[in-house]
Amino acid sequence: QVRLVESGGGLVQAGGSLTLSCAAPRNMFLGNDLGWFRQAPGKQREPVALVRRGGETHFVDSVKGRFAISRDNAKSTIYLQMNNLVPEDTAVYYCNAADPRQRTNWGQGTQVTVSS
Repeated sequence: QVRLVESGGGLVQAGGSLTLSCAAPRNMFLGNDLGWFRQAPGKQREPVALVRRGGETHFVDSVKGRFAISRDNAKSTIYLQMNNLVPEDTAVYYCNAADPRQRTNWGQGTQVTVSS
């Protein structure tokens, strides 16, 4: 069974930093552009950042200049480095394939809480 495992969340003050990790099954990792998504309380899940197989990255406007996404092909893991966090970043963060047609079951996610 394909399983995504997110980790690295926590409670941080505004202005702080966190690094999230997502371990993906090897075949899925190598074959797909991958992304980080987040779901805040009472809101729909939304994309945050994308890293293509070749390393090109894309970000939603709200996190540009603050977040970085990377992938470690040897470890089949993607990372989300989050800096200068703000309360609006509070959400459960998930990873999955960027292409909805290639997505697998969502993992448990990792909770990020930013206090003001």
